[in-house]
Amino acid sequence: MRRTVTALLAITAALGLSACDPKDSTGSGSGATSGPSAAGAPSQAAPAAAPTADAAPSAPAPATGAPAAAAGTAVLPNFVGMGLQSAQDTAQGAGFFLLTSHDALGRDRNQILDRNWKVCTQNPAPGSHPTGTRIDMGAVKLEENCPTQDQGANGPAKAGSTMPDFKGKAVSVVRDSLPGNTSLSAKDAGPKNRAVLVQSNWQVCGQDPAPGAALAGQPVSVTAVKFGETCP
Repeated sequence: MRRTVTALLAITAALGLSACDPKDSTGSGSGATSGPSAAGAPSQAAPAAAPTADAAPSAPAPATGAPAAAAGTAVLPNFVGMGLQSAQDTAQGAGFFLLTSHDALGRDRNQILDRNWKVCTQNPAPGSHPTGTRIDMGAVKLEENCPTQDQGANGPAKAGSTMPDFKGKAVSVVRDSLPGNTSLSAKDAGPKNRAVLVQSNWQVCGQDPAPGAALAGQPVSVTAVKFGETCP
């Protein structure tokens, strides 16, 4: 009995010594770390690299909001006698792009097909001008003669409180001179009783109210014949 107890005590003591001396685990088990534990140790940032003496300075930012370059100047050619389309193309080739035109006969016609018109006047005159200058050309149709004085440079004069004298003027001028809300009628002054369709092709022979009469919103009527015809 005493031997059995002694043997048991010897076995127990051997097992206790084995448990107190575990071997290090160097495998890939979870929680294994190499080096000292980071728990509780203050973190240290890597020191910034010191600038080198030959580092190139940064380029300055480009300036913004710089004013646009001023328009240049160019020589404006003489357009008188040229076809209107050719004159406009020549002006653009010289650097002028702000172009307008008007009826030099004062009939307030639109230059719909520029090739059918020729230049009688121009403003400004030929010479050196800023390229942003507005170029205005007075023109007539190819079969017409230029007037001795440009009759349409300023457009139709606006009627005031009295009726202007429209005799010899185009019916289109009457329309554009009177207030826009004026009732206007035009009839053929000849015996054919033709319809006055293209008002710029008809010239006034008679009018009601008469020239100098007060204008107070009353209707206006005119009689007319085509340009080239004689008023009766």
